[in-house]
Amino acid sequence: MIVKSAAQQSDVIVLGAGIVGVCVALHLQKRGKSVVLVDRKEPGEETSYGNAGLIECSSVMPYGAPRELGTLLRYGLNRSADVRFDWSYLPQIAPWLWRFWRESAPKRLKKAASDMWPLISRSVAEHEALASEAGATSELHRSGWIETFRKPGSLAKAKAAAGDLAPFGVRYEVLDADSLREREPHLSNEFVGGVHWLDPATVRDPGGLVKSYAKAFFQRGGTFHKADASNLVNDGIRWRLNLESQSLFAQEVVVALGPWADDVARRLGYRLPFVVKRGYHVHYSAKAGATLNHPVFDADGGYVLSPMRQGVRLATGIEFAPRDSRPNFSQLDFVEPLARRTFPLQGRIESEPWMGSRPCLPDMRPIIGNAPRHKGLWFAFGHNHHGLTLGPVTGRLLAEMMTGRVAFTDPRPYAMDRFS
Repeated sequence: MIVKSAAQQSDVIVLGAGIVGVCVALHLQKRGKSVVLVDRKEPGEETSYGNAGLIECSSVMPYGAPRELGTLLRYGLNRSADVRFDWSYLPQIAPWLWRFWRESAPKRLKKAASDMWPLISRSVAEHEALASEAGATSELHRSGWIETFRKPGSLAKAKAAAGDLAPFGVRYEVLDADSLREREPHLSNEFVGGVHWLDPATVRDPGGLVKSYAKAFFQRGGTFHKADASNLVNDGIRWRLNLESQSLFAQEVVVALGPWADDVARRLGYRLPFVVKRGYHVHYSAKAGATLNHPVFDADGGYVLSPMRQGVRLATGIEFAPRDSRPNFSQLDFVEPLARRTFPLQGRIESEPWMGSRPCLPDMRPIIGNAPRHKGLWFAFGHNHHGLTLGPVTGRLLAEMMTGRVAFTDPRPYAMDRFS
């Protein structure tokens, strides 16, 4: 990508060129703002690159903490592929885990689902709008994804849970073993059935989709700089970001730095209940003739297989560990033999797996809105597992707020001051 030379003065500096930051920049630009996009890497090369490629409009209920004692014990003892804990990190995140568990109580989880539904329900449509403008419509596949089960009891619970979503109009099909094999002929016969979620869109190159959106931003006159967001300062009148050869000035700044957003927030005096959930993936070639038609989540196995442009992506569950500590590939090593039985994978394509971090808040809602103590400071981060899903709709909502338009939904559930 050719980086354009930015003018020193702009209306808005957007920090972070992942899916959320790029979409914020695009929506502000569409509403007449001059915008400079800043990141330490090229667009789409951090957290937005590593995910299962789902635009997940069927995930009505947030991913809450389990309530069953047996599941909690398995998680706590690192006996599950879904979750792994770095034991030395537990004392630091214990208050967050307690708050997360409390927010996952049935009534609170239902309220979180209600608050998130205006964003979730528009996620695919907002992606389609940006993809159309960016000439990237072919990147979005409308065939949904499949949740698979090895145990009849797991399938029965999933069927009941899917039925609870009827008020939201979410479309799905329950598959028996034969129907599952019809849709995914090369899966093993170890599965008793599945649920095919029909409404979500899927992406076979999430990082590439972000780059497509960023290209549209540049073609419309937007500019980009590689820089360190820690150089952001406020002189009481405007915001300044110091680069190696010049300084960028703007009346407003948006912090959309994903797992690094809390670093900036803390420097500016905002203490938030924030942790990261790390995740890993690695790509494989498929054995001759084998194809995977949809992303497949092995619910009892704790991993996802997704067809990607780079190969078949094996993605893990979550790891609670310090954001910048060394990778631990034990979850990948644990699920790889099971994944190989599930689908005819060949060799790994990369020499080393990818690792990234998801920015998470305990009430399972992002922060989208202004900072209460700084004029012209806005935040858009904390999307948990749904950064790719919610990037465009977040960009639209924040841009409407920043330009004084009538917001398409009440933004109060996402306000930063809920943590004050």
